[in-house]
Parts: sequence; structure tokens; C-alpha cells
Amino acid sequence: MAKKATIYHNPKCSTSRQVLEMIEAAGYKPEVIDYLKAGWTKKQLKELFAAAGVTPRQALRTKATEAEELGLLDAKVSDAKLLEAMVAHPVLVERPFVVTDKGALLARPKERVRELL
Repeated sequence: MAKKATIYHNPKCSTSRQVLEMIEAAGYKPEVIDYLKAGWTKKQLKELFAAAGVTPRQALRTKATEAEELGLLDAKVSDAKLLEAMVAHPVLVERPFVVTDKGALLARPKERVRELL
């Protein structure tokens, strides 16, 4: 039986592509979720971040132009506001997040994914 993994993936991101290759090389048949197309719900994000042990602030893709344009780089912005922005603009979520039976994490740097394989 194939080992299960889920990757929240952006195919345009080299780190995300490399993590996907590492998962497949380890014998997993990952469910690949292109979150830029699929989008997020607030519930999904809250559960994913809790499982990965990160806050919305830590999961914010600060390199996304939207982060600056929406004023989200200010440390005073609440987690609730960050989550709302992430639902409205999926690109604001750092990538890739990976989930296996061993847990969930943000695979940055990409070598972190080995903790779950």
C-alpha cells in the first residue's frame, strides 16, 4: 500500500517542485493540491497551521506583492485579518505545506520534509 502524503503545492515554485520530487522519491503517492486554484477556507488554514505548529504570521508569504500592498507586513495586523487575506488571496500562504501520518509542516527549507517521510 502506498504511503500517503498531501502537498499544498505551487507548480511555479522551485522549492515546492523539489519537495514534491523528494516525497515521490521516498515512495509516497502524494495528493497534490494546487492551492492557488483550489483556494483555502479559514477552517482549513486554521487546522493546517495548528497541525504544523505555525501562526498565520509565520505562514505569511512576505515576498508576495499582495502582502505589502494589503499592509500585512505590519506586525500589528491580527491573525484574523491575516487569515481573511489568505482566503481572499491564496498566494499569501507560504509553500509548500506537507501532511503525512507523521504530522504537518511548512517545508522550508525543503530538507525539513524529511522529518515527515
